[in-house]
Amino acid sequence: MKKIFTISSIVFSSIFYSQVQKIEPAFWWSGMKNPELQLLVYGKDIQNLQPEFSNGIKIKEVKKVENPNYLFVTIDTNGVQPQKAKLNFKNGNKTVKTIHYEFKQRQQNSANRDSYTSSDVMYLIMPDRFANGNPKNDSTPDTAEKADRTKTGGRHGGDIAGIVKNLDYLQELGITTLWNTPLLEDNEPGFSYHGYAQSDYYKIDPRYGTNEDYKNLADELHKRKMKLVMDYVTNHWGSKSWIIKDLPSKDWIHYWEGQENGFKRSNYKMTTQFDINASKVDAADCMDGWFDTTMPDMNQSNPMVVTYMAQNAIWWIEYAGLDGFRVDTYSYNDKKGIADWTKRITDEYPKFNIVGEVWMQDPAHMAYWQKDSKIGAIENFNSYLPSVMDFSLYDAIGQAFKEEPGWNSGMQRVYGNFTNDFLYPDINNILVFAENHDTNRFNQIYPKIEDYKLAMSLILTVRGIPQLYYGSEIGMAGDKNNGGDGEIRKDFPGGWAGDANNAFTKSGRIASQNEYFDYTKKLLNWRKTNEAVHFGKTLHYIPNNNVYVYFRYTDSKRVMVVINNNKETQNLDLKRFSEGLNNFTKGRDIISDKDFDLKTNLSVPAKSSLILELK
Repeated sequence: MKKIFTISSIVFSSIFYSQVQKIEPAFWWSGMKNPELQLLVYGKDIQNLQPEFSNGIKIKEVKKVENPNYLFVTIDTNGVQPQKAKLNFKNGNKTVKTIHYEFKQRQQNSANRDSYTSSDVMYLIMPDRFANGNPKNDSTPDTAEKADRTKTGGRHGGDIAGIVKNLDYLQELGITTLWNTPLLEDNEPGFSYHGYAQSDYYKIDPRYGTNEDYKNLADELHKRKMKLVMDYVTNHWGSKSWIIKDLPSKDWIHYWEGQENGFKRSNYKMTTQFDINASKVDAADCMDGWFDTTMPDMNQSNPMVVTYMAQNAIWWIEYAGLDGFRVDTYSYNDKKGIADWTKRITDEYPKFNIVGEVWMQDPAHMAYWQKDSKIGAIENFNSYLPSVMDFSLYDAIGQAFKEEPGWNSGMQRVYGNFTNDFLYPDINNILVFAENHDTNRFNQIYPKIEDYKLAMSLILTVRGIPQLYYGSEIGMAGDKNNGGDGEIRKDFPGGWAGDANNAFTKSGRIASQNEYFDYTKKLLNWRKTNEAVHFGKTLHYIPNNNVYVYFRYTDSKRVMVVINNNKETQNLDLKRFSEGLNNFTKGRDIISDKDFDLKTNLSVPAKSSLILELK
């Protein structure tokens, strides 16, 4: 095993000496803002070859590294028109390999593509567990792990075809943006279904489909005016990555000398990224330690690594027509390197949104990582990251709906979270959620639909970009503490032939599933129409008796949200809320379609919410 993480002498089958076997990226585009392109060239003992481009394409640098199986060729694409140019590799005066390298025409307005915003609702899918649209690719000859639905941690066969098949379901629900956990090849022999130990960054895992299938998914979403977000992993690669098996140089990863396979687990203390009192050893253990045994930690302080990743990210944006990224374990990366990666992408696509997973509990710590943060500026740091995930709100939701009212309990937790909004430079551009693929299922924590309705009323009307996790809209539950990750990543009912319950259709859902679905559908489709909850300001009131009241408003629209987390009906004296009501005297509840008089008092039933469009 130790050889996997050192410069190996693996000989790929070839009858030629100094044979070029791979170039990444395999093609590129004309007219990119950054004209510099770094080509990774790979083959057995190719370091003495001299590359030459035809048609006057300028090679700026040819860089050799420790491993003789690599060349890094930097070219200037400025002024290069769409074409197939010849790239010759010479040994002395003899051309030993000719590759036709293509520069493609970019799609119109590619650089100014729109991305997801707070007007969207994001739906998170774990593809292996959503729907099996093509059983023929459940197991493939070139991937190690074969499908076995009896294993909670095994491959179950969900794929891109299954997602495409059920896009009408998502559209009916009111989803506008789709985030899939990673779809790139993960060739670990076990637990590969989650996709976070990727083995080929330019290839969709064949058990999900092909690169063309992924592009088709984006096209099908765009036909429905929906968006596609790629889950991108910068912090670590998979141990079965072909590059990891034959590293260009040792400093592509953080290899811990004296440790088996170079592995040392991260201490996960991300505060060491900015803690002025942190020891160097603790900081190194966090940022340079591995996330897990099968996930070698990439070295973003190596500029060649950052360039490789940035070009790969841009390649997928152009190739598949992507609308945004979610970046896994963002705050574990070398912070200067990941800021450079992020800036390269947003420089190329100014409207492109990227949300980073910054799993921290303090709003100040999370705000540090958002672009143009004044907190980050204290240390002269700018991540250039447009969006972060609101984990402190997630923490509050996990407790609030099961607590009695108190100074710091119940809805006070939720209120307290929003008192920190001043810390964020762009408060509308943060991801809000009640659960995801790494947490206990919300419906496990709160098995009553009344609590689900309270949480959705909150998530879908507060500032930010709401994210839902697949299956919650039909009441799916799962206990991570008793059964592990497989319990929170169960198969969506109806996604496999022979499933007794098909929750993708109204007639196939049982009564309780339809109750969850119908509530979510009505709320989501209303949300599409109301700019006050997209980009409006927030005015909120300190909760009394576990009742939280807030307003979302613009100059032309105003919404009043009342969340009664009390076990008894509450009567509100509306004089207290005159600032928010702003002389409006009527409101229509968007769920019940009932009109309410807002002149004096408002009665709100126990454990219920009202979302009132003011009139």
